[in-house]
Amino acid sequence: MYLPKSIRSKVSGRPALRRIIDNISWLFFDKIVRLGMGLVVGVWVARYLGPEQYGLLNFATATVGLFAVFVKLGMQSIVVRDLVNTPERTGATIGTATVIQLLGAFAAYTFLSIAVFYLRPEDALDRTVVLLLGLILFLQAFDTARYWFEAKVMSKYLVWLSNTVFLALSGVKVILILTGAPLLAFVWVTVADAVIVGIGSVMLFLKIGPGGRVLRVDHKRAYQLIADSWPLFLAGAAVLVYVKMDMVMLAQMVGDEAAGIYAAATKVSELWYFIPTIIVASVFPSILKVKTQDARLYYRRLQQLFDLMVWLSIAVALPMTFLSGPIISTLFGAAYAEAGPVLAIHIWAAVFVFLGLASGKWFIAEGRQILHLQRTLVGAVINIGLNVVLIPEYGALGAAWATVIAFVFAAFLYDFAQNATRPLFMMKIAALNPVAVSRRILELFK
Repeated sequence: MYLPKSIRSKVSGRPALRRIIDNISWLFFDKIVRLGMGLVVGVWVARYLGPEQYGLLNFATATVGLFAVFVKLGMQSIVVRDLVNTPERTGATIGTATVIQLLGAFAAYTFLSIAVFYLRPEDALDRTVVLLLGLILFLQAFDTARYWFEAKVMSKYLVWLSNTVFLALSGVKVILILTGAPLLAFVWVTVADAVIVGIGSVMLFLKIGPGGRVLRVDHKRAYQLIADSWPLFLAGAAVLVYVKMDMVMLAQMVGDEAAGIYAAATKVSELWYFIPTIIVASVFPSILKVKTQDARLYYRRLQQLFDLMVWLSIAVALPMTFLSGPIISTLFGAAYAEAGPVLAIHIWAAVFVFLGLASGKWFIAEGRQILHLQRTLVGAVINIGLNVVLIPEYGALGAAWATVIAFVFAAFLYDFAQNATRPLFMMKIAALNPVAVSRRILELFK
């Protein structure tokens, strides 16, 4: 990936930093392509379906997402950590994790089927949409191939694959709109995307990675992975509760149209979450290596990461607050006008989402998964409680406020309440000082 000359001169003698920047560049390229085409096609789909059917589609997506935690079981960060720290056990780590996640996919689909028949007992279309999208759970079991590329900071191969599939299927969605296709056609396209990318990722792993011959299932390794990941599994479940539950509760308590309005706002708000995901995924392996060599440098790198997260998120949230109405009206049309005020509130969750993703890696590196679980459970309980109180009175606006407040407690205030995490709280406070932040970020390239 091309790097500007000024940056190349700074990183030419630092191969590790260059690999990180190169990986981030590829992932940003991937997301920019997806955001560009995805925004155009996604908005077109929303306009075509209308708030009610669009709300149903997002209700189904959110419901499936709630059960995806039973597939991943919190193992992604643990597997990446172990691939970095103990590369000699790569075959046992990936092989064992794949089998565990596949078993989790069967359990997840079973629970999903029971849940949808309970939530929508008389709506055959609603159940069909949810169960079709639920097939994606089985493809997620093979995401272990992607973990290897993440650990090796070699995301460009997955970028080529996912972008090719994404662009092709975006074209298919356009054809479906022009031909007046029903909702289920768009559901099948979403499933096809997961199938093709999932199979392609495995094939890339077999060709570029260590190959299938090294893979094996190790019962001892399975015990270690589960022992390390179960707090993250529960934490992931809690995160999904306060990320996805608002959509499900809105659809059930108010209706699919309200869920469609909320979905339009959150689609714009959550668009920006790819930024911390890419940066943290690319930097995490390097931070892990630094931790074993220099504790002071380790915390300095964490502080720089917090600084970057805070000010990137504020740079997004401020203009979006004032432009939310025109943005929604321009993109989605008059039918979604009520989503403007929702976006103006929900966008501020980004500050704490960015910080939460960055500080979450500290819990992994320090083996503090239980504390990570506790703070996430706090957020989930607060979110559900506020949704119960606010949604009946304020609808989508209430769900937005519930989400922001839950993230404030889980990703920020919780750290002050625990002795072990209070240094993290102070680092986050320090990240709010713009002068000190500028100095620390510049030090990264010296």
